[in-house]
Amino acid sequence: MGMSNVASVGIVTPQTAHFSEPLALKSGAVLPAFDLVYETYGTLNAERSNVILVCHALSGTHHVAGNYSEEDKYPGWWDNIVGSGRPLDTDKFFIIGVNNLGGCHGSTGPASIDPTTQQPWGSRFPVVTVEDWVAAQARLADKLGIQTFAAVMGGSLGGMQALQWTLSFPDRVRHALVIAAAPNLTAQNIAFNEVARQAIITDPEFHNGDFYAHSVVPRRGLRLARMLGHITYLSDDAMGEKFGRKLKHDAVKYSFDVEFEMESYLRYQGDKFAGEFDANTYLRMTRALDYYDPAAQYNGDLSAALAKAKAQFLVISFTSDWRFSPARSREIVKALLENERTVSYAELTAAHGHDAFLMPDPQYHAIVNAYMQRVAGEIV
Repeated sequence: MGMSNVASVGIVTPQTAHFSEPLALKSGAVLPAFDLVYETYGTLNAERSNVILVCHALSGTHHVAGNYSEEDKYPGWWDNIVGSGRPLDTDKFFIIGVNNLGGCHGSTGPASIDPTTQQPWGSRFPVVTVEDWVAAQARLADKLGIQTFAAVMGGSLGGMQALQWTLSFPDRVRHALVIAAAPNLTAQNIAFNEVARQAIITDPEFHNGDFYAHSVVPRRGLRLARMLGHITYLSDDAMGEKFGRKLKHDAVKYSFDVEFEMESYLRYQGDKFAGEFDANTYLRMTRALDYYDPAAQYNGDLSAALAKAKAQFLVISFTSDWRFSPARSREIVKALLENERTVSYAELTAAHGHDAFLMPDPQYHAIVNAYMQRVAGEIV
């Protein structure tokens, strides 16, 4: 694979699919109708058998790759892996990225207008689950005439969706790539999510989720939630390497203003996030993470839970990821092997912590590339 023929997907345009059939959610709530915003890259083959669904994580969107204009400085969140000659090769595959239900980037969510009240849904928007997202994604596949995915993949919460696809629709997914994920959250992870939610809920501008009517945004809460999350996505080593104890100014000022580069970076990340992400969406995305536990209805027996999966799997973990540690990925691998599924597992040495799944690490990309070559070879 010569680097000369590797290219980005270029300029992309999102599309919207409208669904007028009601969707019954796991909570018992029913969404009367909904929209999903999505993007596609590459060309759908005549048999519609070369499709890859990319599922996003907590703060992700449908904008997986490419740019919106020549001037757009920020490509899609997984741009480094999608394109001609890249692991998700647009010369071979038709790739779909979807903004999940409850999102804040165009798909129906808490900031959308509820047709019955003509007001934003706000606090009344139902809590959505990983299972609900997979059900909605399947509706999109139906609309696009796609019966089977060559692969469904994602990292973190996206990896949970890829896993759930093999359980909700075992006959509709041939390969699942489950990256930096877990079969459920640890108590520590649930704790981090709760502190982040409390930061938002206790912000005076939150107004119980109906802040739209007050023309305000719970910016402080979102900012704190993102700062906390960001600390947990990086490893101590990655932070040390990037910032260490570097000071923002030449000398210590003995104040509570920004003194260290680390603080400056966290504040920047928090401000940026608070300016572009919906607080109600953040609450729902973290809750979907908390609730996901396919083994729950099998008395905690993950092997029994994964018995219905028929797909082949690539499971990847990263040594420095302490939020979704390699041990959690190995639980998935063990349960799949107990069901005699075909599983490839890679545990990669990476310094970036949980965020490693987003990085263009050569070894990581080589593994995904080799696996996707195999997936491409099976396409009829």
